[in-house]
Amino acid sequence: MPSVIPGYVYTLFASVIIGTLVITTCAFSVAGIKHEVEEQQLYSIAKYVATKGVELTSQNRAENFTAIVHLDLPPMIGNQRYWIQISNDSTRAWAEAGFGSTVISGQKRVDIPVEVAASGTYLSGSASSAFLQYASGVDGASLMLYGGS
Repeated sequence: MPSVIPGYVYTLFASVIIGTLVITTCAFSVAGIKHEVEEQQLYSIAKYVATKGVELTSQNRAENFTAIVHLDLPPMIGNQRYWIQISNDSTRAWAEAGFGSTVISGQKRVDIPVEVAASGTYLSGSASSAFLQYASGVDGASLMLYGGS
């Protein structure tokens, strides 16, 4: 009779190992899907800010015009803080976004296809809202992003 008991123990031990492997594999799959969804949401937010910038600049108004819009942004993506920054160089302007509380250029970038001076950063995670300001004057047009913590 003692030889039957080790067979059950080995079967139980193998079942525990296989169960652990299946659960771990499922957890990694869910984490990967969650990460991909968060990356897509971050890119969508960058596109949203760029689109709002284009909407503001497309209003052909006279010089010395200023408009401010409230940006409807989530306080967090999943359980992560994120940042949004608008910038420009001599050829184009863009909106970019990334995770964390430190701005690191070049994570998710969307071009703003208008000739405008762009600046400003929004950091999520606070009760403060984000705003996008457009100003046109003698020196040209500018976009400024502000708010957040």
